[in-house]
Amino acid sequence: MSPPTLATGIDFTDMDMYAVAEPYELYDQLRAHAPIWLHPETANEESFWLVTSHELVTQAHRMGALLSHQTGPGRDGTGGITLPDVELGPGIMMIMTDPPDHTRYRKLVSRGFTPRMVRKLEESLRIRSHHIIDALDGRTKGDFVVDLAAELPLMAIADMVGVPLEDRHKLYDWTNCAIGRFDPEFQDLDDPYSPLNGTMDAFNMTIYAQELTEEKRRCPRDDLMTDLAEAKVTMADGTVTELNDLEISLFFTLLIIAGNETTRNAITHGLLAFHNFPGQWELLRRHPEHLSTAADEIIRFSTPVRYFRRTAVADLELGGAKIRAGDKVALWYGAANRDPKVFDDPHRFDITRSPNPHLAFGGGGAHYCLGSHLAKLELKVLFGALMNRLPEIEVIGPPERLRDLLVNGIKHLPVRYGAVASAEAA
Repeated sequence: MSPPTLATGIDFTDMDMYAVAEPYELYDQLRAHAPIWLHPETANEESFWLVTSHELVTQAHRMGALLSHQTGPGRDGTGGITLPDVELGPGIMMIMTDPPDHTRYRKLVSRGFTPRMVRKLEESLRIRSHHIIDALDGRTKGDFVVDLAAELPLMAIADMVGVPLEDRHKLYDWTNCAIGRFDPEFQDLDDPYSPLNGTMDAFNMTIYAQELTEEKRRCPRDDLMTDLAEAKVTMADGTVTELNDLEISLFFTLLIIAGNETTRNAITHGLLAFHNFPGQWELLRRHPEHLSTAADEIIRFSTPVRYFRRTAVADLELGGAKIRAGDKVALWYGAANRDPKVFDDPHRFDITRSPNPHLAFGGGGAHYCLGSHLAKLELKVLFGALMNRLPEIEVIGPPERLRDLLVNGIKHLPVRYGAVASAEAA
């Protein structure tokens, strides 16, 4: 199979391309002609398999550990979920482990993300959504990302992890620096001690996680960091051990970043989608019973995580392609979620779309997104509050997109808030 002429010569690892727009037309052509394609080597990346169809991404997820989250032959233990190999994380950070280690790690925090536990958060999330809107305090214009989209996910994950609410903006800054390490806005390469330096950012997060762990050991609370501080892990050989400082720090990093950044971007993309499809905003206001299907459609339409990489641990075949042990395989969720074989009129934003088998949370299996229920609840709660209290909110300028390969992010979105209804009237 060969890609279409338009895709020939296109570098799908070019972050500057994604800083301008998501290349859906290229995805469509590649998916139609070569749903699994060997992307040629670039200046910064070895060749890799690019998977763009819903069917093949789903099949890849069902292959389990044959396509490893961790590493593969010839990589000396490096690997992970991004196209560039990483050294710190594979085999230790939950998202970069395979079963049975992944299963052991996941059990340590999964109780906080079950549907039953998430439902208990609904009322507090509703109250906080009103507080967030009240904090606009008469402003008529602003940055939707900073003012509204970031706040509810930050508050929710801070609560669950056990971070004091007043520290949530540290989490916001650390997340921006970690995710935006290739974006000039979040870099300061001239000052190695700047908070915008990636190494300094990781150091600060590690120190904070260690201090928080010690506090939880002294004063246990009903939160995830207490669970991690007190956790006992049964290893493959049957020995029981506690998590070490590095494991806890990586857990903390994963929970904080994954727990706020993806939902923040889904919320922002959601408002932008309502702006581009205004009839859907009016439909939601008239029929709030569509909030549940709207949440899934926002997630499908935005797909905040563009791709995850796997590494083949043995020779295998996927969609007719002969993949060799050690090859990188990139599952491009942003393309799979616009597959016309699965989604009718896939580039149309439709809040009534059902069923909606999107792959933004993964294609099932051991690594299905732990925070899926929380993310959907946060979207339902916040957009429920927006449509009742800020019904005239409108986008008044182009979004500023994140320069990154992994994350389909929006850094800033200028809006006019319009009249603000009282919480009592909502």
